[in-house]
Amino acid sequence: MGVGVDVVDVARFARALTRTPGLGRRLFTDAERSQPRMESLAARFAAKEAVAKALGAPGGLRWRDAEVVPEASGRPTIVVHGGVAAEAAAQGIACWHLSLSHDGGIATAVVVAEA
Repeated sequence: MGVGVDVVDVARFARALTRTPGLGRRLFTDAERSQPRMESLAARFAAKEAVAKALGAPGGLRWRDAEVVPEASGRPTIVVHGGVAAEAAAQGIACWHLSLSHDGGIATAVVVAEA
């Protein structure tokens, strides 16, 4: 149904979080903010952007309505809530696939939305 890819400069993202108090709370759930490494947090932000792209970037989506949650194995998955869940249902999306990576100061995410 859709594919989304996003790339985040980790240092630039860290500066934005430092410069703008409250940004982390607007972007991430409490569980996501517990990530100890900035690279992991930047990759989660890239995943949220990639989800929006996979949906065709409709308006009205909220950052915290797409949540990166680790499975018991540690593999990251996407859980959708609120407006993102409603848009996904309207488009017939039943399953999400997620790949995260970070290296050399860059975090990336690839999201596939499957019917």
